Amino acid sequence: MADATKTEPPKTDSKAKAPVQKLTPTQARAARRARRQSRKALRRYAIFVGVGLVATVLLASLFLPGLPFGRGGGNIPENAPGQRYDDQGTTHIQLGESHGPYNSIPATSGWHYSQPNAPVAWGVYNDPIPDEVLIHNLEHGGVGVHYNCPDGCPDDVAKLVNFYQGRKVVVSPYPNMPTKFALTAWNYLDAFDVYDEARIAAFLDAHISSGNAPEWMVP
Repeated sequence: MADATKTEPPKTDSKAKAPVQKLTPTQARAARRARRQSRKALRRYAIFVGVGLVATVLLASLFLPGLPFGRGGGNIPENAPGQRYDDQGTTHIQLGESHGPYNSIPATSGWHYSQPNAPVAWGVYNDPIPDEVLIHNLEHGGVGVHYNCPDGCPDDVAKLVNFYQGRKVVVSPYPNMPTKFALTAWNYLDAFDVYDEARIAAFLDAHISSGNAPEWMVP
């Protein structure tokens, strides 16, 4: 009896790929549009999330001093120049409204006007500015540079003007204060009678945009 010949079925390549269907020009354009729209949507989402995080940090910083943008979280050094006074708060009052006495002359905190009556623009002024206005500038991390010269002191005033230089500084006369010169920041006052350039420079360096001020991050 003859041996039976076993017939093997034809082998097929299991890894063979299905033919790729080529997109029509219309389908290709639609796919590109879909990819562009997806990328735009992703960018918009990322921007939205970023803005939301920044806003959350800034809002929280007003109430949490430990945050880097919060009150007390800035660069006020130990033994900062000037005498420190108790904080009298940040209460806003209406123009001409009465309030309690300030604990320093010039004032360094307490009752003050809100916009549009305060703060004033940073710069040099020839006329006195009320405490209720100046305090709002201090609240924003600014420094007041004041002089009291009933008989005039043009040379000293010319020197004081140079300390502005576009910074958060208000230079103005302040009649009836007990000394010839006074430097103010939030809760800090340095008063003296003899012009001292180094003393003024040190005060400004320590207190401009210092985290000691409630809203020091405001321009």
